[in-house]
Amino acid sequence: MFGLVSELKAGKIMTEFAIVQTGGKQYKVQRGELVDVEHLDAEVGGKVELTDVRFVSKEDHVAIGTPTVEGARVMAEVQGQHRGPKIVVFKYKAKTRYRKKTGHRQSYTRLLIQDIVS
Repeated sequence: MFGLVSELKAGKIMTEFAIVQTGGKQYKVQRGELVDVEHLDAEVGGKVELTDVRFVSKEDHVAIGTPTVEGARVMAEVQGQHRGPKIVVFKYKAKTRYRKKTGHRQSYTRLLIQDIVS
C-alpha cells in the first residue's frame, strides 16, 4: 500500500483520461471504456468526435481548459441507442381535485471511447 502511494506522489502511475461535456453533463472517459451519454444524432457503428474537452490527463502532462482545452478531442464509436428506465411524475394539489400522472424515459447513446487526442 505504501509503495503505491509513494509512486503516485512521484508521478509514476498516471492514467490517461479526459473530462468531456455533452448534453449539458460532464463525463470522465478513458480509452476502451463504454459511456452512456445523452442522446446524440448518430448511426450505430458511426464515429463521433467530442470537441468540448474540459480536462486532459496524459502520462507526461495535464491540460486544464478555460473553458475548453485547445485542439483536444475525444474520438468515439457509437455502440447503440437505448432508453433508460421509466420515471413516474405525479403532480397533486390538495383540496382542488388536481392530479396529473405522467412518465418519462430518457434516451441515451452508448459510446466506446477509442482515442483521446490533445
